[in-house]
Amino acid sequence: MTGAPDLTGRNVLVVEDDYNIAGDTAAALRGAGAKVLGPCPSEDATLDLLETATPTHAVLDLNLGGGEPRFEIAHALKERGVPFNFLTGYDPDAVPEDLACVVRLQKPVTFRNIVEAVAQL
Repeated sequence: MTGAPDLTGRNVLVVEDDYNIAGDTAAALRGAGAKVLGPCPSEDATLDLLETATPTHAVLDLNLGGGEPRFEIAHALKERGVPFNFLTGYDPDAVPEDLACVVRLQKPVTFRNIVEAVAQL
């Protein structure tokens, strides 16, 4: 990606259940130099990965598999001190107060914007 920030040295966890968005997000991050963990399509897969891998940054979809937004992964990342962004279609008021400071990237979002947001973490 020409002119994109350099993410070399960053291990970015991608949590997204939409196959196309997950793949394209991972490709954009790799293109900027990041190592990608995942993509993880579910909460269980993500929490399992976090038992053996330590991301330096993360991009997190809030709605994995339908239903309501879930925040277990966000809380696990916060506890570990891993900076992350939400990649979501939900309005800001769907996010609990303790996570309100997390930057929300509103879907649809360009992959350049995802790379830039990770670079700013």
